[in-house]
Amino acid sequence: MLIKHSKKSQLKESQLTSESIYKDRRNIIKSLGLAALTFPFAKPVSAALFDVFSEEKSNDVTFKRSPLNFTKNTNYQSLTPLTPENKVLQYNNFYEFGTGKGDPFQYSQQFKVDPWSLTIDGLVDKPITLNYEDLLKKFDIEERLYRMRCVEAWSMNIPWLGFTLATLLKQVGVKSDAKYVRFETVYDPEQMRGQSSKFIGGSINFPYVEGLTIEEAMNPLVLLSVGLYGKTLAPQNGAPIRLVVPWKYGFKSIKSIVKITLTDKQPRNTWQAIGPDEYGFYANVNPRVDHPRWSQKNERIIAEGNVFQQERKKTLMFNGYEEEVAHLYKDMDLLRHF
Repeated sequence: MLIKHSKKSQLKESQLTSESIYKDRRNIIKSLGLAALTFPFAKPVSAALFDVFSEEKSNDVTFKRSPLNFTKNTNYQSLTPLTPENKVLQYNNFYEFGTGKGDPFQYSQQFKVDPWSLTIDGLVDKPITLNYEDLLKKFDIEERLYRMRCVEAWSMNIPWLGFTLATLLKQVGVKSDAKYVRFETVYDPEQMRGQSSKFIGGSINFPYVEGLTIEEAMNPLVLLSVGLYGKTLAPQNGAPIRLVVPWKYGFKSIKSIVKITLTDKQPRNTWQAIGPDEYGFYANVNPRVDHPRWSQKNERIIAEGNVFQQERKKTLMFNGYEEEVAHLYKDMDLLRHF
């Protein structure tokens, strides 16, 4: 008889953060003139201020999400409560639509994801370009429940739908001299207000860029997500396709990807370029390495209702996925390679 032993990172579905919470963070404390405090360079405001959520309903949403066919992968679970869907839809960092947590929800609902082109090129045997239909139908889609930890010290648990990055890379054939994978977000200032204004977009030089080592990219945890909560992604969550790397801080999980390039040079990702002393290339969740202006030793879980879960949770190394990924960094000083 085969006895299956769950990895430490696998948690019970009943303990996942519920879906409604991720939506309700719209326009947090803007009326207090504190929207700028959500910018990653700013020191986080008190828990009491972050506990203020908008009561606005989502009946003004015009972007339509479609149900997806998928299988549940029970090997990937999570122990903390599932984040409510509405919280996941309304509490976002996506500076292309604005720096406020509610801006992505408020200003992205007219965003067009079809037609779409995702190009995979560089050091590959068979460069390809995928269209919108390819993203949803060319690969077997599964649901995985992953924890997400933000560098701002809050966390969620989300049921992502997608396929592994390794599946895609194996199809195009990775050349032996490929050492890194570079990702690039769509550049469309007409649709993304933050890209048309330095003030609105947090002074970022768009398009947004991220990167992984080839070893990280091929890890079976890394997901290219095309949906959540049983449906396609909403624009504020990175529609039509985004990266999900659960052991890294959330800013590594680049949204609305249009280009994946295999290269022999380490990409300079967006936040590393903006603040190299605060945001390194690896961005692994590591409670021993504080952000220069706040601790990473614990986190606040976004939960039901209009507040965070009252008690802070101790942050786990690699966000609890140490068993699956620690070997990728066995010869590295993680206090220096942050």
